[in-house]
Amino acid sequence: MTGAPVGPLFLGSEIYRGSSYGGLHPLRVPRVPVVMDLCRALGWLPAGQYRTSPRAKPAALRLLHDADYLEALARAEALTRAGQAIPDDWRARFGLGTLTNPCFPEMFRRPATGAGAMLWAAEVLAAAPSGVIHAPGAGTHHGLAGRAAGFCYLNDVALGVAALRRAGLERVAYVDLDAHHGDGVEAAFAGQPEVLLISVHEENRWPFTGRLEEDAGGNAFNLPVPRGFHDDELALVMDRLVLPRVAAHRPDAIVLQCGVDGLTEDPLARLALSNRAYLAAVAALRPLAPRLIVTGGGGYNPWTVGRAWAAIWGLLSGQEMPDRLPPEAEAVLRGLGWNGGSRPLPPEPILTTLLDPPRGGAVRPEIRDRLAVLARR
Repeated sequence: MTGAPVGPLFLGSEIYRGSSYGGLHPLRVPRVPVVMDLCRALGWLPAGQYRTSPRAKPAALRLLHDADYLEALARAEALTRAGQAIPDDWRARFGLGTLTNPCFPEMFRRPATGAGAMLWAAEVLAAAPSGVIHAPGAGTHHGLAGRAAGFCYLNDVALGVAALRRAGLERVAYVDLDAHHGDGVEAAFAGQPEVLLISVHEENRWPFTGRLEEDAGGNAFNLPVPRGFHDDELALVMDRLVLPRVAAHRPDAIVLQCGVDGLTEDPLARLALSNRAYLAAVAALRPLAPRLIVTGGGGYNPWTVGRAWAAIWGLLSGQEMPDRLPPEAEAVLRGLGWNGGSRPLPPEPILTTLLDPPRGGAVRPEIRDRLAVLARR
């Protein structure tokens, strides 16, 4: 492999600022724009490290997705923009127009932007000897080949993995730290030993897949964790499961889905992580492959999501973490809201600092027992 290392690069887009899943949907809240604004307020996002994500075209999306589904998704966006209803059977057939995957004016363009980020990142990194790319707008790990699911119209992370392999990288590790199991990625690569799949997710939570005993053809390691899963437990999981499995796989690239709905303040999950735990995971994985793509994913509290993904970019780009946010960055957080609903505003430390205090504790026996089961595989 010739050429210079890539990045660190940040892939973003203004489409996230002007679009919403609408109503009281969890993704009515801003997320990627908060990260971009925070990083700029901190002086962490110079023009040379920022790229506007391209929007993937249907032909490129056929690397993973069915042509009839892509046609329906693009048509559903056009109908919605024209104020018309989609055909009734598209709800059952394609998962479109449901409570979780509603029709909204950017329902193709927005996910196609996340997919474009992953396809671009894969091509650029595969052509370089090494590199790091942060794509917080990506991370839609529930999308299936022929239908939308779980807020995910496309599966951009699976597209990224597929594009890395198409570009000539033989071995890829996919690590998923979202509170929800990465079922769509598992469905795409089950039984393919060149792709290592690791998912650490809350037990008994939608989509109710990823049980401990499931191996998806031998290349998947699923660890469901109990409510209250905290920093010290994630540290043990990294040391006993994630890091040794990734190191043994010897990947040419790692795709890390860093959904942060495991943070204590998230409204949709019941885990108890701090953003420091995610930073530690990113830092530990970084040396295990020459190429790394870190995405977003779940996370439905705009303040904590923005802080976590901004801190991840700070780590990847070598920034010094401030003890207190400068006034410009603090103003970004103070300007946020829930955009509906009656949830309380965050406590003052969330508005004035970037890093959470550590959230540790005793490691519960069930965590150790489940790690022991996976160690025997």
